[in-house]
Amino acid sequence: MTAADAGTADSGAREASDGFDPWRIGLYAALVGLLLFYLAPIETGLVTSLKTDGAVVETLPYVPPGLDGFTLASWATALDALVRGMVNSLLFTIPATILCAIFGSTAAYGLTLVDWRGQIGVLVLFIAGIFIPYQAVIVPISRFWSNYVDLVGLLSPLWGLPVLKPHWGTLLELMITHVAYGIPIATLLFRSHYQTISTEMLEAARLDGASVTKIYYRIVLPLSRPMFAVVLIFQFTQIWNEFLFSLTLVSSASSPAASVTLILSGIGEAQSGLDFPLRMAAALIAAIPTILVYVLFTDEFAEGVRT
Repeated sequence: MTAADAGTADSGAREASDGFDPWRIGLYAALVGLLLFYLAPIETGLVTSLKTDGAVVETLPYVPPGLDGFTLASWATALDALVRGMVNSLLFTIPATILCAIFGSTAAYGLTLVDWRGQIGVLVLFIAGIFIPYQAVIVPISRFWSNYVDLVGLLSPLWGLPVLKPHWGTLLELMITHVAYGIPIATLLFRSHYQTISTEMLEAARLDGASVTKIYYRIVLPLSRPMFAVVLIFQFTQIWNEFLFSLTLVSSASSPAASVTLILSGIGEAQSGLDFPLRMAAALIAAIPTILVYVLFTDEFAEGVRT
């Protein structure tokens, strides 16, 4: 066999093997397996939320119900129970998330791209703030808002207005608490992004006479869009799903200021046992805002993670 014949045979063997690649098939099989593994809890919760009480007992959790076991009553009941908490959570989660991103961006700019005395010491304090557990600040936060700064009482002249509600004072307390607790991690996320910005570009702006403020608004802020998406998604998810601060400052699911997580913790409980369809429906409804945030900012989030 000549060298040309051997080359032709090798090329034909490679072309034949292209139709069946065991490594590629194994990779796709593993990916499909992981996809099913992570989607199984969601499918089980969704299927359970569509079952009647009898169907829950008679069928396996992941098996869809028959026509006689299908109902949307749990979704209607869960939505009616959660709508108040979802509105309250949105009222303090959205502004808290935006403020965390703004304060984190400006703080990171001052700690990364501006040189001043004592910078390292302040940065250490920000890093230490990330590691303070929620449980360590429950009593101080409760005493602070109840004994030292009573926002509900201080803002009492406003509650007579037709638009404002007295329980909004508690929501304002929750918002400020989440902002204070979220600024350190937001600052560190922005700082990691600002460390990649070209110092030559900033130096050229300084030589042209641009002030610290103008450099931030004209150069740094436009380059921060991907990281803003990362921080907004992260903080919105953390604040929306947080339970401990709501339990400390609101304390009761029946309160007008109850958050969605506080109401969700007691939904479906009865003397006869847990109402699993109602709980599953409520959990899925409560997760909708975070899913929407991920969908809306998915491209910017992926770009921010890459940088």
